[in-house]
Amino acid sequence: MIARPYGDTLDDGAVQFSFTLPVAEGPLGREAARQLVEKWGFDHVDVVHSHALAEDFSFYVAYGRTSSSIDLSGIQVEKAATSSFYTMDEANEIVRTRLGRKVVVVGACTGFDAHTVGIDAIMNMKGYDHHFGLERYPEFEAHNLGAQVPNEKLIDFAVKVKADAILISQVVTQKDIHIQNLTQFIEMLQARGLREQFIILVGGSRIGNKLAVELGFDGGFGKGTFAEHVATFIVDRLLEREA
Repeated sequence: MIARPYGDTLDDGAVQFSFTLPVAEGPLGREAARQLVEKWGFDHVDVVHSHALAEDFSFYVAYGRTSSSIDLSGIQVEKAATSSFYTMDEANEIVRTRLGRKVVVVGACTGFDAHTVGIDAIMNMKGYDHHFGLERYPEFEAHNLGAQVPNEKLIDFAVKVKADAILISQVVTQKDIHIQNLTQFIEMLQARGLREQFIILVGGSRIGNKLAVELGFDGGFGKGTFAEHVATFIVDRLLEREA
């Protein structure tokens, strides 16, 4: 199946752009924006909006058309950490009957990242979008340490409570700072001989399972992830370990 972007009419190739330029808003800036989009290979370019952001900086919205298309049959999609999931009740029943103990989970937004929306969606009792967080699971002992938690502190706490799994949320990704922080976390675990002691998961808007595994984590959870997905992964891994 061939797919092509469109705006008003199917296959018209219309694409919308938004970007900033280090140039004052005005005729020069608008023309620079138009020519830039043309250099990207688009035609019928129209700059429909512009405004100043600061002195010598401006923002633009433009439209252009492309003849490019994509063959969907040739696309390989990244494999998710889990393709199916247990409901909250199913996960709790499995833990109760097959593990026979509570599952201890520790989570935090580590490094200088102060955005708790991701870890709260998975951990907090209220959860997100009608999906309860792990604190609501009676067979889970969930500890949400919040934001800006040093990697070392998270590891120390996980050891203290004898955690089964550690969850890390990373929202801030400018200049790949999340890569540096996550790499440091894995290196700290390895240096202390603790890597195999825990199930290690990471989530965030720019986190995928492929990246997570490449960095040394057991799994990664990105957009569209809820507590059910994370709980399922943890429960299945624990069942594998204790089989």
